[in-house]
Amino acid sequence: MLDFGAHLAVYFVQAFVSLQKVHGWCVPFERDTSSMYRKEQKAMADKIAESLSKETRSIYDKIDESNLIPSRELEVLIKRKLVGIELGRYPIRTRSKIVKSAICEAIGYPVPKAFRKTQPRFPAQNFDVYTQKSLNVQIWNEEIDLERRYVFVRTDDNSIVTTVRIISGKELAKLDKTGTLTHKYQATMKHFGENCLLASSDTPNVLEWLSSSEVDLSAILPIQKPTARQLLPIKDIYSRLIPLVGTNIDYIDAHQERNRGSALHAKICAMLGYSDYADDGQYPDIVHQLIEVKLQTSPTIDLGMHSPLDGEVLMRNGDKVFTSNDVRYVIFDAKVDSGKIRLDNLYVVNGEHFTEAFPLFQGKVQNKKLQIPLPKNFFD
Repeated sequence: MLDFGAHLAVYFVQAFVSLQKVHGWCVPFERDTSSMYRKEQKAMADKIAESLSKETRSIYDKIDESNLIPSRELEVLIKRKLVGIELGRYPIRTRSKIVKSAICEAIGYPVPKAFRKTQPRFPAQNFDVYTQKSLNVQIWNEEIDLERRYVFVRTDDNSIVTTVRIISGKELAKLDKTGTLTHKYQATMKHFGENCLLASSDTPNVLEWLSSSEVDLSAILPIQKPTARQLLPIKDIYSRLIPLVGTNIDYIDAHQERNRGSALHAKICAMLGYSDYADDGQYPDIVHQLIEVKLQTSPTIDLGMHSPLDGEVLMRNGDKVFTSNDVRYVIFDAKVDSGKIRLDNLYVVNGEHFTEAFPLFQGKVQNKKLQIPLPKNFFD
């Protein structure tokens, strides 16, 4: 339990916040920035954190209102600990742990040996944490909890923490203009240790339109619809792209996944015989060859809104219909090395046989996310 002084501090803060709500004393996204108020906040935050640190507690304890740190003071504690941390020095999957560990230390809780995937991530203090370089918030597989608190950690273009903002679920819900959960499929990346053609033949539907001889693709744009006798066999796609194995592309930055994908996409177009690279952001990436490109440096294959197995109709050209089963997946197994991404192995498979090599996530085969744009002045 908090000591008497800390309890008293919490009581007065909560009482003041209640009066603000009743009398309309506060305006969303505006704050009291007077130096005296900030000093009082810091002193109160220090007292609460010091009291919590003396107890043997866990962030996974059940919510106890008597030990709940008020949001303003919570923000002070987290901001003081996190601002200035350079997250860019760490791999993306490690950054979340760095942030959560620092938050535990900031608010007086021991850092757990492993962080559980609970909802919320910090049950004892009833809050979730989101590290944001952009103003687009993504909440996975759940609706906004109106009673929960949401901690947003802002980073700059160099992945250095610049500020922290905490709001309630009620405030966040006001920013959600659609309330629509976007569907997303994911699969487990497997490493075969060598180049593999994982489908010996195309689907019967694609076989009908395969090129019977060397086809000239130089005058065609890769974003054009497939045409009869211009589709390369899957085995030819595999053989044409094998020379890319062992080459590098620029890493750029951990958050520049789209740019890295574009660099690889351009190389693939050239190897297939196209004179020009073009990408309209649609699925599949190289429409003219029904090719979807995946550059994998993580253990999860992000399939977006398209399942290889759902038989979804992707496009029509006259009477010819192509579905997700027909798509040829070009997957490069890669590693980050000295500022470059090295393409170690190539795997090629079609949608029909995709899950035999790369299983869809069990349980939640299809993940969902809410996308919420934050106001431009949100972190001001």
